[in-house]
Amino acid sequence: MGVLTRIGRGKFILGKTKIYYPEVSAKLKAVYNKLKKEFPYVDICIWNTSIINEFMKHQPGVFSFIIETEKEVTQSLFYFLKELKYPVFIEPTSDILDKYLPIDKEAFIIKSLVSESPTQLVNGITTVSIEKLLIDIFCDDIIFSAQQGAEMRTIFNEAFSKYTVNQSKMLRYASRRRKKEVVQEYLSTFQIYGSNKGKAAKL
Repeated sequence: MGVLTRIGRGKFILGKTKIYYPEVSAKLKAVYNKLKKEFPYVDICIWNTSIINEFMKHQPGVFSFIIETEKEVTQSLFYFLKELKYPVFIEPTSDILDKYLPIDKEAFIIKSLVSESPTQLVNGITTVSIEKLLIDIFCDDIIFSAQQGAEMRTIFNEAFSKYTVNQSKMLRYASRRRKKEVVQEYLSTFQIYGSNKGKAAKL
């Protein structure tokens, strides 16, 4: 009836569920379709870092495609995209990104897909959920260096204010990334669901 929204096991807030659906651009869909045609039986999650700008105070001007797949296939995806003349990196270090990340075009960053990642289908594309997005930003301070510190607090605040975030799903994924305890500690410093109006409290 839209009176309560479930945000985790046995946890609810007042108000209707508002699911986060990231933007799926024509280019993103085209790349995804090429990858699925070449690797039809491989799990692939794809998104563009430009979607984070919705939650940020300071807006980066350089974006990348994040492509996550099974660890055994990352090299194959790398060479496939390389043949298509895309600027592509596998699990890059901060030094590699500082030296070689292009500023005039979107790069492709390939990562291993963590098992049981909370992905979702949007317009036929497997992409991130809000829970996965937040935990990935929290866990990876190399690829998401522009989203750390105070900016990360802003991102979490905006995400919880605008959308329904399933805490149980988020913490399960954090556990898969072996970061559950530090994520819980981080979240415990705020009352994320303190509002009685169905929205998240400000961090």
